[in-house]
Amino acid sequence: MIEKLCMVLIFVGVAVGVGIYCRRHTGTVDGFILGGRNVGPWLSAFAFGTSYFSAVIFVGYAGQFGWKYGVAATWIGIGNAILGSLLAWWVLGPRTREMTHRLGASTMPEFFGARFQSKGLRIAAAAIIFVFLIPYTASVYNGLSRLFGMAFGLPYEWCVIGMAVITCIYVVLGGYMATVMNDFIQGIVMLLGIVAVIVAVLVNNGGFTEAITTLSLIPAEDSEMAGPFVSFFGPNLPDLIGVIILTSLGTWGLPQMVQKFYAIKSGPAIKQGAIISTVFAMIVAGGSYFLGGFGRLYGGQVEMTAAGTPVYDSIIPTMLSTLPDLLIGIVIVLVLSASMSTLSSLVLTSSFTLTLDLIKDNLVKNMSEKRQLSYMRVLLVVFIIISAVLALIQYNSSITFIAQLMSISWGALAGSFLGPFFWGLFSKRISRPAVWASFIVGVGLTSGNMIAGFVGTPFIASPINCGAIAMVLSLVIVPLVSLFTKHVEFEVDPPHVEGAIDREYEQELEGEGEGAAPSTSAGAPQPDATPTPDPEDEPTTAPA
Repeated sequence: MIEKLCMVLIFVGVAVGVGIYCRRHTGTVDGFILGGRNVGPWLSAFAFGTSYFSAVIFVGYAGQFGWKYGVAATWIGIGNAILGSLLAWWVLGPRTREMTHRLGASTMPEFFGARFQSKGLRIAAAAIIFVFLIPYTASVYNGLSRLFGMAFGLPYEWCVIGMAVITCIYVVLGGYMATVMNDFIQGIVMLLGIVAVIVAVLVNNGGFTEAITTLSLIPAEDSEMAGPFVSFFGPNLPDLIGVIILTSLGTWGLPQMVQKFYAIKSGPAIKQGAIISTVFAMIVAGGSYFLGGFGRLYGGQVEMTAAGTPVYDSIIPTMLSTLPDLLIGIVIVLVLSASMSTLSSLVLTSSFTLTLDLIKDNLVKNMSEKRQLSYMRVLLVVFIIISAVLALIQYNSSITFIAQLMSISWGALAGSFLGPFFWGLFSKRISRPAVWASFIVGVGLTSGNMIAGFVGTPFIASPINCGAIAMVLSLVIVPLVSLFTKHVEFEVDPPHVEGAIDREYEQELEGEGEGAAPSTSAGAPQPDATPTPDPEDEPTTAPA
């Protein structure tokens, strides 16, 4: 108990210390929410990975999909690494960094407002983020209860309150830089922890060969396949593909993930970050799902519902309960790291989105920079409190709405934003109606499917498949609707700024950066790169 407690206290002390150290970066709005757009590849890559993989992945998804698909669940982690990390960085990273820099956009709603010259789109995007990130934030706490109960015998309420307080302190003090620096430290813990846990679990089951042999003898429900849980694609390939699409393609449209590309230092740093984040995802996500694939070896110990189905959140804790105390302590710190890194990213995104895109210039006019920072810090505290309260309500009552709403958060957010953001970066012929259509389909399909499930039968049985379909539809709807509607004139590759970020970086390396006039500046878009609004369009404010 002393070993485990010391590890947790050291972890907490480091997190708070980083927050205090990073206070010097929080004097401006750009510094507080983007770290001055000067974050290096290692910090950015680890921030991307730790925001991607929370306790929901390690405890919930790894247990659930490992139970359903066996070791084939490892494909989910591979998809997360290749599609969700490597391709996201290669395809979106450089263009996102340059376009948001040119437009002076600090948030995804601000990008939509400046790129499509529409205040309405900016407000709608901010509202969608607020509605669907709050319950997502609440779910981050879910992976803690059983693990802390197993390790310390502490009530779930204490775990939730403790994590909320610690996260609140270091994010309010240090902003984005405190988040990414802690993400780097927490990412190292996650890498070491997942490798140690996999080795220990396999050793407990007689080694890799013995564990695979035992797993191959377990039959799958509703399947005549021999050895279904050690087969290449598992017993249910279509549903496995749906999970891969949702958990991998979703990162391309989630505001808290795309945000990492806004803040990175340069084009070359993006190329380095792509490799680092891919390796991180392969180890953490691939390892988590691979570990979950052996969950059925513990079938006699896993908690079951009255209907005879396993309580998925109990599978991974059951597997870990037989480990030595030192390893259990590592797992506790691992899950704390995964939870706090994701929580900090989500509440930071929620607070500055609400401040900059809903409150500023709409509810409060002429908002000074100091006042913006005050609003962000207050809202950070408010969002953390709301998410903690929702998590406690969900845990202590029979209310299931929060958990069900959580299951569609990724589908609703990415299903709304993926198409508009992707095509907005790469095509100059995208229309406002196309963006509105994507918003409506993304939110409408996922929310409508959930409501239909409450009152009867959902349109699509699996909310995961529903979310994956919403994302694909978003990519198709935006260019299709744009063919028949008037597009917003915008030059995505003006000659005088193309490659300017990389050239500026090269000048810095040659020692010329200090004397050279920068091609762009955050918050001050180039006049020639600004979209040309239609005379008939609604009046808009200039990008911040």
